[in-house]
Amino acid sequence: MNKKGLAILMRTRMRPNNDLTKLSLSPLPNRMQSNPQESSGRVMEHSSDDAVKRLDFSGNAERDFDIVRGWMHSAISMKEMEGLDAVLNDFSKGYFSLSLDNRRKLLRLLAKEYDFNRTQVRALMKQYLGLELPSGDNAQSAGQQDDTPLSAFYHLERNLRHALKPTYEVLFERLNTHPGGLGFLSILRADILSILEEENTASLRALDTYLKEKLSMWLSPAVLELHQITWDDPASLLEKIVAYEAVHPISNLIDLKRRLGVGRRCFGYLHPAIPGEPLIFIEVALLKNVAQTVQEVLWDDPPIPESEATCALFYSISSTKPGLSGINLGKFLIKRVITLVKRDMPFISTFATLSPIPGFMQWLLSKLASQSNLDEVEVATRTPGDESVSTFWENILEPEEERLLIESSQDFVTGKNGMEIMFKLLTLSNHEWISSTKLLSALKRPLMRLCARYLVEEKKRGKALDSVANFHLQNGAIIERLNWMADRSVKGLLQSGGIMVNYVYRMEKIEEYAHSYFSTGQIHSSPDILRYVETKKLQDESTE
Repeated sequence: MNKKGLAILMRTRMRPNNDLTKLSLSPLPNRMQSNPQESSGRVMEHSSDDAVKRLDFSGNAERDFDIVRGWMHSAISMKEMEGLDAVLNDFSKGYFSLSLDNRRKLLRLLAKEYDFNRTQVRALMKQYLGLELPSGDNAQSAGQQDDTPLSAFYHLERNLRHALKPTYEVLFERLNTHPGGLGFLSILRADILSILEEENTASLRALDTYLKEKLSMWLSPAVLELHQITWDDPASLLEKIVAYEAVHPISNLIDLKRRLGVGRRCFGYLHPAIPGEPLIFIEVALLKNVAQTVQEVLWDDPPIPESEATCALFYSISSTKPGLSGINLGKFLIKRVITLVKRDMPFISTFATLSPIPGFMQWLLSKLASQSNLDEVEVATRTPGDESVSTFWENILEPEEERLLIESSQDFVTGKNGMEIMFKLLTLSNHEWISSTKLLSALKRPLMRLCARYLVEEKKRGKALDSVANFHLQNGAIIERLNWMADRSVKGLLQSGGIMVNYVYRMEKIEEYAHSYFSTGQIHSSPDILRYVETKKLQDESTE
């Protein structure tokens, strides 16, 4: 595909920045489903006519399922390597020809019927527990000179390790060494994950965990190539950047060229087994200062001379493979890019992000709704003269914040308290509140403070509740600054009320911060962020 072909393709596929209402919340799996041949790498290179001739499908769903199942079984059970590549090709192509229901049926079958043999494992464990450890002088001498008394243990331990390997490991291993097989495995895992969203069965969880571990090993940073993506790259690669950009959709050819031009960088991880397709890529803006709005990064023109830049701002990181979910390639990519930029541009002293806060508004609206419902229940069940307050009740607004909200909202909504008013304002269908200077002023303080609380204090399993925050914090970043009305797009307003956050990577502290977050869940934040959180705590303490 030449550049002209890319331009035509982009005119038909690109989404304008102002049409975010049509943006899928999960675009990558849909793309995978719609074009599996492209996503599977070299497995699908043959023409569709050749595939039909070779596969000889009947059009009968049950019979076709049995054919693909047979190829899968052959790919696992074949002892001779001759002919294995042809079988793996047939299985890969046949899998894509199946209906969605039959793909799921095949994966459930793989998880259950090709697991390890538990009867054999139990028998080996029984033998192992029946062995007696050498004792006294024999044990000491065995540990220092002769392993003979322990030979039975070593033998059974080896057999146990072998027995605990599921049979489907053979399929994964063989596909990994097959041309295009690694890309196909990532698609298999994407399908497994989609099933797990609907039915969280133990056998499928085990299948997913095992495949994830294998993919993590095969996609070690040691085998990944860090590639700077430029306008001179093949059009087929550039088209994938357009298709998979997940944070700020690329609106047209000029937008793409600008993101790859002066004052901008784009880096991706490539794997030799999936040529021409970055597994993950990151976009960087070279700026004088840390940006506070997306406009500064995407639309301000012209860019500054690169020699005047002091900040490398990471404004978008996107994965092209849903099947690699949970495999933190981004951690290694960010560190490699920081090292590379610092080497090539020593005048860059700050490495930061301008990041969305995708879970904030969902958390806040849920909090406001639950407190409002609790208040209604309290009023309905309270006995005359009872002025006690439920231990579950929490007014998340400060008195002055509530007063300003009530005064400023009279022309828009009504409610019996500040939290109900805030909920109604934030759920107005056309986001009318952003067009009112008075409402913006009244909402700024509580939204910024509650957003800081959400990022710093709200956790799940000891880690940050927000997915983007968790990603950067586990990579060793610090929460530096909240930015008011940084993203006024529909998507930005729905996700976080237009607020965005700067995370900063301080090179001398990255490992320390990452370790403390991993081990204790400690979230490192700047004094400005902590002030938002501590102000409310001090007020609560003063009223006790």
